[in-house]
Amino acid sequence: MNSITPELKLLFVINPGSGNHAVDFEALITEFFNAYPAIRTEQHLLGDHTDCHVLKQTLLAARPDRIVAVGGDGTIKLLAEILTGTDIPLGIVPAGSANGMAKELRIPLDAHAALKVVLEGSPHRIHLVRINGELCIHLSDIGFNAYVVKTFDAQGHRGMLGYIKAAWKVLWRHSRMKAVFSINNRTVERKAVMIVVANATSYGTGIRINPEGRLDDDLFEVVIVRKISLLEIFKMAFTRRPFNPRKTELFQTRSLLIRSRHKAHFQVDGEYRGKVNELRAELLPAALSIIY
Repeated sequence: MNSITPELKLLFVINPGSGNHAVDFEALITEFFNAYPAIRTEQHLLGDHTDCHVLKQTLLAARPDRIVAVGGDGTIKLLAEILTGTDIPLGIVPAGSANGMAKELRIPLDAHAALKVVLEGSPHRIHLVRINGELCIHLSDIGFNAYVVKTFDAQGHRGMLGYIKAAWKVLWRHSRMKAVFSINNRTVERKAVMIVVANATSYGTGIRINPEGRLDDDLFEVVIVRKISLLEIFKMAFTRRPFNPRKTELFQTRSLLIRSRHKAHFQVDGEYRGKVNELRAELLPAALSIIY
C-alpha cells in the first residue's frame, strides 16, 4: 500500500439514485475522514439530469488529486468519460445494484473498506473500448443478454431474482442472429445468440464470460455465444474450465466491425441502447487511471 500524502485532496461524486439507498454516504464519508484531518475532502451530488460538459468543468475546477465515484457502474462510466486522457486517478466506493466494475477490480463492497482503498490504493492505467461512439468500461453485448437487460428494466423485480425472471422470459423469445465479423484482418461469419465485446472478465452476476480478459493489456475480447447451454453457464459461473468451442468462441483484437442482416438488442455497461445491425469497436489503450 502507498503511504497517504498529507496534502491529498479527494473529491467524492455521489449518485443519490444508485442502488444502495440504505447508506447515507455523505455522512459516512464525513465521519470516516474525521480520523484523517490532513486529508481535504469535497462532495458533489449528482442530479437527475447531469450535463457531462458542465460536470467536467465543475470537477476539474476543484483541482482534486483523486476523484471518487460513489455509485454503480453508470456513475463510474460518467466519470471515466470525464477523466479519460487525464492524469487524475478515479477511485470507487461501490453503491450500485450490480457493481460489476468494482468486483472486477476486487474493490470491497463494504464502504469503509472501499474508502481505505481510495486512500491507500495505487493508480493503475487500464484500457477502455469505444463502441458505436460510446465508452465501454466493462461489458457490452448484442443479442440475448441485451434483451434480458431490456426486459429487466421494464419489470418491477430487481436484484438477482429479477434478472433470473427476465432471463427466463427471454429464453423462450430470443432468436439467433447471423453476423459477419471483420476482426484481425479476417472475415468471420457466425450464427449466434449473443456477441459480447468484453473490456472486463465477468458480469455483475458473477458469470465469467471472458476468461482471457485483462484490463491492462492492449487487447479486448469478442465472445461469440453460439448456443445457450446450461452446462456452459454453469462453467462460467462456478468453474475455470474452458468453453466448448462449438458453443462459445473467443477472439482478441484491437478493433472490430460486426454487421447483421436483422437488428439485435444492444446494451453497454448494463444500459439498454435499442436495436442495431452494425457495431464498431476500437481499443483505447491506457485510457484511464484507476485506484485499486
